Amino acid sequence: MPSAWIDYCEQANPGVLKEVRVAKPSFESAKRVQQSLTVAVEKRALVWMAERTPEWVGSDTLTVIGFLGQVMAGVSYAMARYHRYWLVMGIGFLAINWFGDSLDGTLARVRQRQRPRYGFYVDHMIDSLGAVCMMGGLALSGYMHPYIAIGLLILFLLLSVQSYLASYALGEFRLSFWKFGPTELRLLLMVGNLALLRWPVVLEHRYRLFDVGGSIGVLGMAGMLLAVTVRNTCRLYQEERLG
Repeated sequence: MPSAWIDYCEQANPGVLKEVRVAKPSFESAKRVQQSLTVAVEKRALVWMAERTPEWVGSDTLTVIGFLGQVMAGVSYAMARYHRYWLVMGIGFLAINWFGDSLDGTLARVRQRQRPRYGFYVDHMIDSLGAVCMMGGLALSGYMHPYIAIGLLILFLLLSVQSYLASYALGEFRLSFWKFGPTELRLLLMVGNLALLRWPVVLEHRYRLFDVGGSIGVLGMAGMLLAVTVRNTCRLYQEERLG
């Protein structure tokens, strides 16, 4: 049974409740926190490129280019199992991934054509799918043990989940951890690809280079996840103390 208040509203203005029900939910963009090593140089470069990007190139086009670059980087790692010079191709695809993934948001901001909800959802879903493709390629490459590649993927996805939850609960979207962000990780992979051509096996020829690097990455990402989870939990506890 409807309440008397609802009856009154519907009788006074039959359209008022309908307008409330169909109204779009409000959305407030979280504060972006970016403290990586290359952030200052990267921001200037991205704004410079965005101001010179042809009008027919839009943010969605760049998003697709970035995603394809990451997918092809994964393909390059998988193909490197048969010919190591695919590692060089992978460097190019990582650069394409950086170009599309980093420039799409900057272009939208420079042109004042932002779509906060659409951009947030699509960009980060594509990041997650691209990470699956790239880590899958590494697992098939023969240069990294599949378990290490899976561990890196799981921790990347957990850090992503943490960032999305913090965006909602704290109003902050953190793009870097301990001075490392997506750009720094791409640069490490590029350097690693070149190093693989010369030193595929290290430590007295007992361990694969990417197994050593991947293991360090797993430990580092696990430490990041634990530290930021404890910090945010303590912050939220203090902000919402019951007494």
